[in-house]
Amino acid sequence: MRELAGTLLGVGVMLVLAGLWLWSGATWRLPGDVVWRRGNFTLFAPFGTMLALSLLLTLLGLVLRRR
Repeated sequence: MRELAGTLLGVGVMLVLAGLWLWSGATWRLPGDVVWRRGNFTLFAPFGTMLALSLLLTLLGLVLRRR
């Protein structure tokens, strides 16, 4: 039961931090992120950011699984 509580607490802290980051309006763009503007239409495809987050979360999952 303690492991579940720790996991839920960790997820909650990460959600609060992500919410604060989004609320502040902070953005970051990595190489590979595509921004396409045409007239009043803007398309943002964060391919570089998605790849970096996927790699980071995969490594984090591997580290946490070994515990």
